[in-house]
Amino acid sequence: MNSKAGLAIFTVLLGCMLNNIFLEYIIKLDAGAGHLITFLQFLFIAVHGFIFTSKFGTVKPKVPLRDYLTLVVFFFLTSVVNNWAFNFNIPVPLHMIFRAGSLIANMIMGILLLNKKYTWDKYLSVFMITAGIIICTLYSSKDVGNACLDCDNTNPQLPQDGNKPSSVDVDQFFWWIIGILLLTGALLLSARMGIYQETLYKVHGKHPEEALFYTHLYSLPGFLLYSSSIWEHSVVATNSDLVSVPFFNVVMPIIWVYLILNVLTQYICISSVYVLTTECTSLTVTLVITLRKFLSLILSIVYFKNPFTIAHWFGTILVFAGTLIFTEVPKRILEAQKQKSKKEN
Repeated sequence: MNSKAGLAIFTVLLGCMLNNIFLEYIIKLDAGAGHLITFLQFLFIAVHGFIFTSKFGTVKPKVPLRDYLTLVVFFFLTSVVNNWAFNFNIPVPLHMIFRAGSLIANMIMGILLLNKKYTWDKYLSVFMITAGIIICTLYSSKDVGNACLDCDNTNPQLPQDGNKPSSVDVDQFFWWIIGILLLTGALLLSARMGIYQETLYKVHGKHPEEALFYTHLYSLPGFLLYSSSIWEHSVVATNSDLVSVPFFNVVMPIIWVYLILNVLTQYICISSVYVLTTECTSLTVTLVITLRKFLSLILSIVYFKNPFTIAHWFGTILVFAGTLIFTEVPKRILEAQKQKSKKEN
């Protein structure tokens, strides 16, 4: 493995895990900031791409701009819906587990749109991933249903005996269901986008930096639909507690500090993944991304003390084991060991 690949692996793990930490800090302070987070991420990548990829518009795109429009719609909706789900009582660990189930959506779309057929181990892996997500989702729903039982007993909306669900509990559970539906829709949109992207690459070749720039640039007008939400939560961020920023000798609202760090680490994360795909095999990329998701989940649970039961752990293991089986990681490792033993003999 060369030094560039090693650096890419390190920055993927570091950038993506730090990004999840700053994301969770923001969500804990303002759960409705999803549209603001997405907009700032898109804006930063678009500006960066305009300067370094298109060279201030002097470099012509290799893929016709009209072909990017459908990809932009899928990409914009997927990104917005994923971050919007945080506004509906979706905890960060469940969000991570749900997004790890993208293979399920890819298989469904492959069967429906491309008439693909899969081997038995692929169906086994998808069953494991589905079961794991269902387990985690069901046990997370219990946490939502019991969330208000820890509230002050003087709250007139809560029952005095603590046994019957209050209207607050019912409302929270209803919005949690909406959040689950949003995550499901985002999974399907992401899978459909992947199929379209695959078709686009077959026709025009792979141009990841260009695609990254134009999908973010052309998505920016779409945020006009959420301008009121973006403005509202910008005000919330501006009115948050002030903190001193080390090394810069400035005082800033704490949410804005987290937003800036989230945007920067998001760029490090996504750009490092693109570098990794050019320097390493698909097996290495899959292993690194799966490891990153798992470590981010563990960090979220331990660092932020999110509720996680034995059932959650069992569901999580099913999801990540199913992901590894789907991508044939164990099979390839066994084949590599057999080839190594043959050479030694």
